[in-house]
Amino acid sequence: MDEHFEERDLKYIWHPAAQMKDYEELPPMVIDHGKGVWLYDVHGKKYLDIVSSWWCNLLGHCNPVINQAVKDQIDKLEHVIFANFSHEPAIRLAEELAKIVPRGLTKFHFNDNGSAAVECALKVAFQYQLQTGHSERKRFMCLTEGYHGETIGALSVGSLDLYAKLYQPMMMDNVHVEAPDCYRCPFGKDREHCQCECFQYAEEAFAKHGKETAAMIVEPLLQGSAGMRVYPPLYLQKLRKLCDASGVLLICDEIATGFGRTGRMFACDHAGISPDIMCISKGLTGGYLPMSIMVTTQKIYDAFYADYSEGKAFMHSHTYAGNPLACAAALAVQHVFRTQPVFENAAVNAKWLTGRLNDTFGRHPNVGEIRHIGLIHAIELVADKEKKTPFEAKKRLGYEVYKKALEHGLLLRPIGDVLYFNPPLNITQLELDTAIRLAKESIEDVLPVK
Repeated sequence: MDEHFEERDLKYIWHPAAQMKDYEELPPMVIDHGKGVWLYDVHGKKYLDIVSSWWCNLLGHCNPVINQAVKDQIDKLEHVIFANFSHEPAIRLAEELAKIVPRGLTKFHFNDNGSAAVECALKVAFQYQLQTGHSERKRFMCLTEGYHGETIGALSVGSLDLYAKLYQPMMMDNVHVEAPDCYRCPFGKDREHCQCECFQYAEEAFAKHGKETAAMIVEPLLQGSAGMRVYPPLYLQKLRKLCDASGVLLICDEIATGFGRTGRMFACDHAGISPDIMCISKGLTGGYLPMSIMVTTQKIYDAFYADYSEGKAFMHSHTYAGNPLACAAALAVQHVFRTQPVFENAAVNAKWLTGRLNDTFGRHPNVGEIRHIGLIHAIELVADKEKKTPFEAKKRLGYEVYKKALEHGLLLRPIGDVLYFNPPLNITQLELDTAIRLAKESIEDVLPVK
């Protein structure tokens, strides 16, 4: 067997979201195959993928139902232009999704990745306002610490300096609203016992900028890249009412939160609200193939429907929009949801996991908070538990734990000093217990309990 995969990789490949010099110390793990929650590298070592390979692997690696669906489709049609052409998998998928998306969402625009769905949503919102007589509405609002993708428009409605600060001169001038921070609440509240006093920041922003705003975009209930920050459904309910009163469209980015990740089909369902526009991707295809969809209302769609000569068409396209293989995978995901008790089992395991993590890590002097929504659980490491003081960034504590976890056979990729579990929905309690044990060993390797 060729023993030089790592060297060959580093000779040619520039990996995402990484300082490549780090790879001198920690070369890439070259994966040969996967099964369920496990990944196996070319040397035979296995890793428990507790982060669902960037949150997209919804039902385990090489899920037999999804595998078969893609195999069946590839012998019928691999791809076709989606302008003036269509195919059965896309039509069936739209019909299936129409049954589960929040009420009022009826039209599905296919794209090829999450950032593209966000770009699509921003352009639709802008053009809708223009074509309904509101040319003054040219800006967007977003939450601080938000993340919506890596393209320039998506970065413009994100607020994480790690991704966006360098590119500020290229970006749109948007309004950034102070986001809920339930762990370090400036009002001394907690997410279980508050009236979202922090919503005053949104009210102030709308009072000042509402009339010039086309839409507000949020990650509903969970700001993932901010460190799995969880906020109450009440905030989303208040935001829906404020957008309605102000003529501002509400865009919910459900790319990371959709398809059961938060314990409901969509995070919006916890709040009982419907956005004007919703973006979905990641778990949509079970993590198999890149595809995203922007979903919107009939009212918004109708603002674009006119004779060609009026110039109201939405002139936005992607080569792989509506790809049949991706549609087949997405249809298989929906089939699994209908025929297997995925949500019921995940709900039981989520409650069990909360208790086990609290019992295992709750008393550790450097564990500041263990927060959760659905099966997603996050452990925030801090230098001072009482004061909630973070570690100095230069220590890279989360990264140090990550490296130890890999040694122990656990893929526990951190967000700063936040370690998180975001496993496939069909993970078992035995597999979760293994992940907890390996995480404990890894954390105590770096932060031993005295």
